[in-house]
Amino acid sequence: MSRGRILLMGIFLAVIVLGATSSIAADDYVIQLGYYDCDHMCAAPIARDAGIFRDLGLKVNITKGSNVLPAISAGKMDVGYGNYISLARAHLKGSPAFVAAHNHTGGAFYLVMANNFKGKPKDLIGKRLALGMAPEETLPWWHDYAKANSIPVKADGYQNFIMKDQDEYLAIKTGKLDGALMCDPWGSMIEYEKIGHIMHTFDPLPGDKEGICCVYSMSKEFSVKHPDLAVKMLLAHSRALQLVYTHPLKSARIFAASYSVPLEVALMTIYKKTNSEGRTMTWDIHRKGFENQTRHYMDIGYLTAMPDMKRLVNPEIYDKAKPLDFARFIKEKVDPVFPLGMSYADWKKKVMARGL
Repeated sequence: MSRGRILLMGIFLAVIVLGATSSIAADDYVIQLGYYDCDHMCAAPIARDAGIFRDLGLKVNITKGSNVLPAISAGKMDVGYGNYISLARAHLKGSPAFVAAHNHTGGAFYLVMANNFKGKPKDLIGKRLALGMAPEETLPWWHDYAKANSIPVKADGYQNFIMKDQDEYLAIKTGKLDGALMCDPWGSMIEYEKIGHIMHTFDPLPGDKEGICCVYSMSKEFSVKHPDLAVKMLLAHSRALQLVYTHPLKSARIFAASYSVPLEVALMTIYKKTNSEGRTMTWDIHRKGFENQTRHYMDIGYLTAMPDMKRLVNPEIYDKAKPLDFARFIKEKVDPVFPLGMSYADWKKKVMARGL
């Protein structure tokens, strides 16, 4: 055999070996997924515990914490659930994270007050509230509410505390707080235990404009190095949310175990997300909603510049994944069974009767 043919044969074998090694590396890659301790992010544990990751051949390590977006920016996390304002700000600072899909449109973020508070918004001034760190800079929903009711936006107008949502719930329960800003399941937990009430449910934008609450974000590096895994992760996200709508009892059982709350609280939470507050959990990319929300952040001073929306909201992985159309899914699979406007009692009765 000539030296030339030997060389070509060597190259051919090397390509085969490298290709096999690459395939093995992709198959063995453990995807790092992060989510907050908030009901908006429940697709993460549901995809894991319902076997959706397994069925798609994915190996996923899930981390529950508050530093999802910084971890993605630092290259320590591949995919994560987070609020849109944080991602938009990180993008302006050069973060490689981008919006791969929608997650939650609005509602389900609450101002919760203890039972002994019966006042109006103006009576919140001076009260013991857990508003978080610099709410005038980090919570546009609070900004809009405070402005609309002529009360201070800055935390120094109140006795402000900085706590995690679960700790806020415990503080209200033990009488150490008058109220707090929180998401579910803790708002529903407070209602369930009859220790307080939801005073206000926040929308992402004033009025009826379409907006964005939180998103399914992804590392650019991960999407480039592992495009097939990125596509499967987006499909897992969409299928987990489909399960929430069509199998609320199964989803609630996973939710209850993951968030350490009673099943009733998990059901109350899912009812709000999928019915009483609208179909707020979604995976479609509604570009108009992102544009509306980003412009609003600019108008109220929460963003210092307009992000590059084509890079920030990148539908490339979504288009490759081709998940079910959300509107069609709702019309065909959800509306006939759980129409909007059902009371919680009627919704729960049907859920339990179906056993799904």
